[in-house]
Amino acid sequence: MPPGASEVRHYHAKANQFFYVLRGCLSIEVAGNELRLNQGQGVHITAGEPHQVRNRAAVDAEFLAVSNPPSHGDRVSA
Repeated sequence: MPPGASEVRHYHAKANQFFYVLRGCLSIEVAGNELRLNQGQGVHITAGEPHQVRNRAAVDAEFLAVSNPPSHGDRVSA
């Protein structure tokens, strides 16, 4: 994710997600609380929890987003 980029705030009706930072850092707003994740850190987000990922840093952020069950077609704007 390039510097300054963000996704739309949303939640998943059925999918739980885990975000893990491989390089750089991410800001993740989860249910109104903003977390800063650095390389090697992760966060679990349960189904129904509104969240938004942002890169507030000056360098690219690389991360994994793992969804269980798959989140395709499960995204609801919040």
